[in-house]
Amino acid sequence: MTRAMKPGGRPCTLVPDIDALPWIPADTPGKWSRPLRFLSDDRGFVELLRMEPGVLMPPHRHTGDVHAWNLSGARLLDTGEIVGPGGYTYEPPGNVDWWRAVGDEPLVALVVVMGTVEFLGPHQTVTARVDARTQREALHAWCAAQGMPVPELGG
Repeated sequence: MTRAMKPGGRPCTLVPDIDALPWIPADTPGKWSRPLRFLSDDRGFVELLRMEPGVLMPPHRHTGDVHAWNLSGARLLDTGEIVGPGGYTYEPPGNVDWWRAVGDEPLVALVVVMGTVEFLGPHQTVTARVDARTQREALHAWCAAQGMPVPELGG
């Protein structure tokens, strides 16, 4: 990880070595996240999301804006639309959806999540919540289990 410096030695940007950042396995087999940045005040996070073909992103609701840009692979949205490489989706606060990774190659997407993702069970009851805090905790736990230092990703 390097820090670009402004005149006078003040840091201006955090430039992570993306390839050195770990892929954190999710509870769902075939799904991983690579945290890139935790936003200040835990208001959101930025990650690479990787899912093997066939893996389902179950029903969930967003409390804040979500932006996703497919870098590779494809996903089938609950609307029937297919978003392929280079495709972009925006999900406003309150949006409820589900989708599945499809095709022959893993989906890799750059995702910016503001607020919380609430995973939903029957009758839209919240079964789990994911936010900057839970993602940071997962990163710390994974790094500790691997005996590696926790990368500085802001927050």
